[in-house]
Amino acid sequence: MTIHQVSPLFVGRAGELDLLLGVLGETRGGAAATVLVGGEAGVGKTRLMGEFTDRAGDALVLVGGCLELGTEGLPFAPFTAVLRSLVRTLGRDRVAELVPGGTTRGLARLLPEFGEPDRDGAEARARLFEQLLGLLERLAEDRPVILVVEDAHWADRSTRDLLSFLVRYQRGTGRLMIVVTYRSDELHRAHPLRPLLAELSRVAWVTRVELSRLSRREVAAQAAGILAREPSPADIERVYSRSEGNPLFVEALLSEDGSGGLLPESLRDLLLASVERLPDETQELLRMASAGGQRIEHDLLAAVTGFDEAALAARLRPAVAGNVLAVDGEGYAFRHALIREALHDDLLPGEHTRLHTRFAEALERDLSVLPAPRGAIELAHHWHAARDTTWALTSAWHAAAAARRSTAYDEQLRMLSRVLELWDHVPDAAERTGRGHADVLRQTAVVAHLAGEYDRAAALASAALGEIDRAADPVAAARVLRLRGLIRYDLSRPGHIDDLYEAAALVPAEPPSRLRGQVLESLARMLHRPDRRAERIATAEQAIEIGRRAGDDTVQAQALISLTWTRCLRFAEIDEHRGGYAEARRLAVRADAYNALMRVAISESDSLEGAGRHEEAAQVARDGIALAERYGLARTSGTFLSINLAEPLMSLGRWDEALEVIEHALELVPPPPHQTGLRGFATDIALARGRLDQAAELLAAIERIVARGSFREQTVLPHGRREAELLLARGRVDEAREAGLRLLRSHDLGAEPRYSWGLLASLAELGGPVVAEVRALAERLPADGDLQQAQRLTVTAMTVTEDDPEARLKAWDAAVAAWEALRNPYARARVCEGAAHAALACGDREHAAARLATADELARRLGARPLLARVDALARRAGIALADQSAPGGPPLGLTARELEVLRHVARGRSNREIAAELFIAVKTVSVHVSNILAKLGVASRGEAAAKAHALRLFGE
Repeated sequence: MTIHQVSPLFVGRAGELDLLLGVLGETRGGAAATVLVGGEAGVGKTRLMGEFTDRAGDALVLVGGCLELGTEGLPFAPFTAVLRSLVRTLGRDRVAELVPGGTTRGLARLLPEFGEPDRDGAEARARLFEQLLGLLERLAEDRPVILVVEDAHWADRSTRDLLSFLVRYQRGTGRLMIVVTYRSDELHRAHPLRPLLAELSRVAWVTRVELSRLSRREVAAQAAGILAREPSPADIERVYSRSEGNPLFVEALLSEDGSGGLLPESLRDLLLASVERLPDETQELLRMASAGGQRIEHDLLAAVTGFDEAALAARLRPAVAGNVLAVDGEGYAFRHALIREALHDDLLPGEHTRLHTRFAEALERDLSVLPAPRGAIELAHHWHAARDTTWALTSAWHAAAAARRSTAYDEQLRMLSRVLELWDHVPDAAERTGRGHADVLRQTAVVAHLAGEYDRAAALASAALGEIDRAADPVAAARVLRLRGLIRYDLSRPGHIDDLYEAAALVPAEPPSRLRGQVLESLARMLHRPDRRAERIATAEQAIEIGRRAGDDTVQAQALISLTWTRCLRFAEIDEHRGGYAEARRLAVRADAYNALMRVAISESDSLEGAGRHEEAAQVARDGIALAERYGLARTSGTFLSINLAEPLMSLGRWDEALEVIEHALELVPPPPHQTGLRGFATDIALARGRLDQAAELLAAIERIVARGSFREQTVLPHGRREAELLLARGRVDEAREAGLRLLRSHDLGAEPRYSWGLLASLAELGGPVVAEVRALAERLPADGDLQQAQRLTVTAMTVTEDDPEARLKAWDAAVAAWEALRNPYARARVCEGAAHAALACGDREHAAARLATADELARRLGARPLLARVDALARRAGIALADQSAPGGPPLGLTARELEVLRHVARGRSNREIAAELFIAVKTVSVHVSNILAKLGVASRGEAAAKAHALRLFGE
């Protein structure tokens, strides 16, 4: 009788296969997508993936599986496998050419073939993540890419973090399809994959599929394929009732039934039955292999068993032929994880210890049989499973270092936690690690901080402090106090400044040390309150001097940024102090200190915008985003700088451009505090254009974030202002006034004049009792720099009493001149409206007409419909005719300013991706612009559009 181990017929998954192929079709059209495929063990996820990828046509299929290692998965296992496959297929040099940023040092953390990894730091993991996504993007430019991540239920936290990053940030990629499989029956209530699946399921481009068991009819079809004949009704009834429609169990039952023996009583026995039919020496080999995990390298198996090649091959062949093992690259994998689990669970306690010891000893002899860092991590696993506490501690210590190299912080934390757990059981633990217990606690706290385990990090730091004698070792205590201060700051917990003060007192002033410089630099950065300005400056200056004497460029750069930003808060003096940013940038470049380089861009663009230097602020932010791109961190660090780019663009009246920057940044799912800034500027534009429902939705999204945390005035004051403006726009004047008065009375406006002046200018429009309070506050509030002076002049004009019309007109004209000098069209249009009112009150119709014409032209250009309606209504009441805006002289061929900018790049032969990178917008946004351009020009291709642009000499080139 012929019995196939696996049915040659693909049964019962037509709907799921059609769904996957349909999503692939959408991916070919440029729509990135993710499909999450769940199902119990043995239900056919692997078979479905095989059938799907076989039908994928020209798509590049990249497959990587998560590997179980004890109770945890191996860090980044599927992505390391994908990279290794690409290097094997394309060659190392070709893969290196495709990596964004021009360096493979980030990917070297996963694959030694790429050389030495870049330096450690908070940005190391982000760069690794971005380089991997960038590599997939580049591959997808030539043909669709399907990334299959199998067995995600075994994924460790590092793998889950990278998977989440790829799924969330893939939207702008196009032609990238991610498929993730997992065992749904493994997901108990506390399983760490559950929240990730729930989170990803809410992402718009993610589809979730659950594979159900086969029906009776489908089991009959599967059985017919396996037996190569139609089974009898009795056979079907027996197999279906025992298997309950699980395809793996159907195969095992039919295979066992065909052997002529009695059917096993349990699932475990059923799975082991396929092994027990094999020769005894093969069974022994499989028991050994089960201790090595789901997949085992050939060289490691040979080293553990001690067999020569011929003897090993003789034992392996029956297992491969019997479909228990499958050849997988340079090693072997159990056909199904359930078989390995059943074999491993069947080991006697003595066998378990002996086999894991043999694996550990084989790896100790030659760790190179496994790729780094997998070898060190598996070695730690086997010594721990062998219950050898001494070697378990030693190997865990070395595995922690290997995990650090891969930025697998969660795995590093687990290894260091194991070292701490075993410490008291190993008398010479300090000698084996080269560290004291307090120092291991400190190092574990550092890693917990990197892993985002802030509460645990704080507890570990406190425990380390408890073991340090401050008098005997003040430097060690200071190092931990600084760490705890930084952790508490991230947690928004009290005590962070006290920790830094104490640390500064403990570190000797002489000789100058890097640690003292770091402590003082951190302290200077956290002294935010205006009444501590002098102390902040003095502390930063001390840190700079210490950094100079100690030869630490990073400390100098960071402290110089804090010093320069603080001095530039007096915006009228910005030119006197701005050179500090250039010097900090020079020091940061010399030290290759990426965080400092990003902080220079963020702080300098913020200072310039605060001073009303909008064009310069935008350029500094653009340069910072370009730098993030070169470092391979455009999606992470670059996203924050998008806030500092959107704000000056909005000030300059380039609202559509600002909205594109905001939309692109939000697509990348930045941290919640960044989302509040981005959505806040989008709200300002929506309010100015009269899109009140959109403004309400944006404000609600901001409120959900603001309500959950503690935010500074720079977030809270603009948010309150926008809420009051929305109420006023909807005609709810009394509620708007109540909200405005609450804001004025519940905040110290003198602490943040930069954000307070904008609030006062907005609230003065509410009228009633609010005006008197605004006037009183404005008289006490300092105004520093051209921008705040323009806001002060606006508030003055709005609050001048109506019984002196000449004074009111003079005040409004001063505000108009100030905003004109700053090149802020919306603010200028608004004060022109006010000046027109004042001119009419003085009987100066010519003056009023000029101001109304300016306001009308600016409001039309911006699309500020509520302002435009007010200007038009005032002109009609005054009998003033405004210019016909339908007359020629608008943008050529009906193209918007942004479309002209895109067309300029198209005419230069640039691709959509190159244009997106240049303008800091999404590739899809560029595609929409190009489509609009082709339609407006009446041409069919980019080449024709470029030719027409040149023929019309649109750009004078």
